[in-house]
Amino acid sequence: MSYGPNPWQQTNWDWRAAGNFVCGGAGGGLIVFAALSGAQGLALAVLLLGGMALVGTGLLCVWLELGRPLRALHVFINPRTSWMTREAFAATLLMPVALAAAASLLPGLQWLAAALALAFVYCQSRMLQAAKGIPAWREPLAVPLMVLTGLAEGGGLCLAARAADDSGQLLVTLAGAVVLARAAVWFAYRRRVAMSVAPRALAAIDSAGRVLQFAGSLLPLALLALAASGVLGAAPALVVVAGLLAAATGAWFKYTLVTRAGFNQGFALARLPVRGVRRS
Repeated sequence: MSYGPNPWQQTNWDWRAAGNFVCGGAGGGLIVFAALSGAQGLALAVLLLGGMALVGTGLLCVWLELGRPLRALHVFINPRTSWMTREAFAATLLMPVALAAAASLLPGLQWLAAALALAFVYCQSRMLQAAKGIPAWREPLAVPLMVLTGLAEGGGLCLAARAADDSGQLLVTLAGAVVLARAAVWFAYRRRVAMSVAPRALAAIDSAGRVLQFAGSLLPLALLALAASGVLGAAPALVVVAGLLAAATGAWFKYTLVTRAGFNQGFALARLPVRGVRRS
């Protein structure tokens, strides 16, 4: 690694950190869409447990990344200023509530689980944006982009899981709206970071963005429209493919953003000392 005025790629967050954003965001989004889907009984329990498993996998990735895993509880000591601490608290509340909702202990608990899952995804997005040394991450639009990507992943997984059970037009409409909103925010985000990120970071963002926009937005929306119109038949299969594409491309974009677009801004020296020239 060469330190100097040119940006270089950060090495603190690797695939394990990306795994937290990928799995945690998808799991939180799945719990939100589990509540929105209107599923009941076993169907609701499967969706909630699936979301919990993904969130837990993401947290396991973070634990594996720690240099001293036995000190993981130290993450809870700074809730006033740390979004990682707030994420940990949100996850701690989410898990028992989602488990109770899956067990149908009280009616309506899935809505509380959905609210906590949304808070968890929001804390994740703020945690990324708080890394002020990375231009691709500190952009304010990274927050809604990460939130919408998590919701689109969860919505896609929910569509794929419920396609054979007649997901319902409302669920398809909500998932399509989130995918469309994600695409719009990505365009705005790309325009905002174009002049501030390193060329290699922009190339990584563009590469993953093309996949996100075409395979993760245009194609799923077209498949959902075809499924709704019934032109080609086999509507459940089309919904499954659309949902999986929306989820997989969102995961790839987040992985790329964390592992390949994480270039800092380099050193900015407004004035350089010159030998023999008096300082003014």
